[in-house]
Amino acid sequence: MTVEHAEAVWLDEREVFSLEELVERSGVSEVELREFVDYGVIAPVDQLAAQWSFCADCIGVLRTACRLRDNFELGTHQLAFVLALMGRVDDLEAQLRSLTAKMPRHRG
Repeated sequence: MTVEHAEAVWLDEREVFSLEELVERSGVSEVELREFVDYGVIAPVDQLAAQWSFCADCIGVLRTACRLRDNFELGTHQLAFVLALMGRVDDLEAQLRSLTAKMPRHRG
C-alpha cells in the first residue's frame, strides 16, 4: 500500500514570492508559469521588474492548474482557458451573494 503525504501551509495573502519560490511551491514548471503569465492567468506584482514576484493567491491558482493538468491531461493554453472560466464563475457567484444580501427578507 502506498501512502501519500500532503503538505499544508498557511499562506498570508500579503506574502510575496519570487518566481523560483512559486515554481517550488506550486508544482508547475518555470516554462508553464511564464506561459500562464503570458495568457494572463496570473500576473507578477510588477511586470516590468527585473525579477518577477507574485502574491500568495497565485499559488492556489497554479495548484488548481496542476490538478486539472494531471487529471484531464490539459495543455497550458487549455488550462488558461479553464482557469479563466473558473475565475469568471467565482466573480459571478460573489456578485450574486452580494446582491442576495442586499435584498429585503420577506417573512411569510
